Amino acid sequence: MECWGRMLRAFLSGPGRRGGTWGSAYSSWRPRRPVPGLLNATELVSHWTAIFEKEGIPEAQESSEYIVAHVLGAKTFQSLRPVLWTQPLTPWQLQYIQELSSCRLQRMPVQYILGEWDFQGLSLKMAPPVFIPRPETEELVEWVLEEVAQRPHAVGAQGGPLILEVGCGSGAISLSLLSQLPQSRVIAVDKGEASICLTRENAQSYEDPAALDGGEKGMDIITHILALAPRLLKDSGSIFLEVDPRHPELVDGWLQSRPDLSLHLVAVRKDFCGRPRFLHIRRSGPQRGCPAHAWPGPQPARVPG
Repeated sequence: MECWGRMLRAFLSGPGRRGGTWGSAYSSWRPRRPVPGLLNATELVSHWTAIFEKEGIPEAQESSEYIVAHVLGAKTFQSLRPVLWTQPLTPWQLQYIQELSSCRLQRMPVQYILGEWDFQGLSLKMAPPVFIPRPETEELVEWVLEEVAQRPHAVGAQGGPLILEVGCGSGAISLSLLSQLPQSRVIAVDKGEASICLTRENAQSYEDPAALDGGEKGMDIITHILALAPRLLKDSGSIFLEVDPRHPELVDGWLQSRPDLSLHLVAVRKDFCGRPRFLHIRRSGPQRGCPAHAWPGPQPARVPG
């Protein structure tokens, strides 16, 4: 498939997982012809295990089992329904297994090939060049959880500890701690933009749906804030918002439909992933309603549907 070809070309030209180049170890590798016939899952595992062993691929059987299970919609080969072990695969499934196995023959890590990996019970997205969390890293998470359980006085005013992870990668440590300590606050930082983007994607997969529920188009909370803004802002006062990438255009259109608010979208900035994420909205004209210092608190706002 073209997308895999592009991915491999980009992957081979970049730095390797442990400091070398991925291409140096297999420059002599040549693609293999597709496996003939409608083989079943068990036969395919044996077939690719033998090839991986011949080519010196580490964890040959585990690699083939993960790939076959992934194509059949399971996490592990052992979790497949027994009927699927001997059921002939479709031509599409055979082709997909062929392509993924070809990537493994080029020594691409299984985690990158599958695009996901489990860590502390969480299924996290994986993509190069972000480092893959080691299995033993789960022991670090368990150690931190033990310490928190033994030190209740370490719990802060917010009801949970404040956690800082430096070098977050895929966000595995931060998200696994947050899943076990839901009252905690976590700050995850990394010098790589790819890591920041991947951590954000994984975090969005596990955020509280209620916290992300903004109505049909996700605009309900935003329009409530903007409808209240004239009560709070002085002339030329500003609002800065972090929004979904689809929202800048919607917000601009909504503001144009409400000239009575005297609010204007003056700037949109992109996040580390290159998506429009941050808005600067400025007020012009005299302040409406009570001044900011006298505002009594949240008031119901009429927002057009």
